[in-house]
Order: sequence, then structure tokens, then C-alpha cells
Amino acid sequence: MAYDEELAERIREIVYPGQDLVEQRMFGGLAFLVGGNMAVAASGKGGLMVRVDRAEGESLVDGHAVAPMVMGGREMVGWLRVATAAVEDDAVLREWVERGVNYAKTLPRKKK
Repeated sequence: MAYDEELAERIREIVYPGQDLVEQRMFGGLAFLVGGNMAVAASGKGGLMVRVDRAEGESLVDGHAVAPMVMGGREMVGWLRVATAAVEDDAVLREWVERGVNYAKTLPRKKK
């Protein structure tokens, strides 16, 4: 499944203009990287992938719309999958995107 182009455009409207921001196709989706660190992505499996502080990730999981991200059968600590229906509202999408971007800004910049 290809990523949701409409969702990607909605993410762009939130993150641009952003400093040190790059878009990159990754994992079948479109990722938005800050300082070389992936912050958020329009997932190829639908919905949103969001990078969060490992310490707060578990508290954000609701068992329905927000779940731990799993890749290759392994749970990716510090990453969440947010269902498409959960981010239909622009204000909710903004909260998730800003959470991911703000967290990525705290990480050391990756070298090119």
C-alpha cells in the first residue's frame, strides 16, 4: 500500500517552513526528518508514524487509535502508529506532528 498523499500534504502544511527539514521515502511511506532524525511519517500501511520520547510512549497508547509501532514483528520503542481516523481532525494531526518534530529536535543531529 502506498502512503496517503493527502495526509502527507497535511503534514507538509504543518511542518513547513521548518529549519533543517527533509522529506524522504522510507518504509513504504513518506518520512519527515529534522536534523537527520525521523520525526513523523505518512505510513505506507496507513495513518501516521510518530517518534516520541521513549519514557512517554507507553502512556500515549490507547489500545485503539494509538498503538506501538511494530516492524518485522518487533515493537519499536519510542515509535507510535496513529490510525488514519484518529488524525482526520487537523488540530489532532497538528498535535501528533508537533510532538514528533519537537522530540526529533532534541536528538543529536545526524551527520550527512
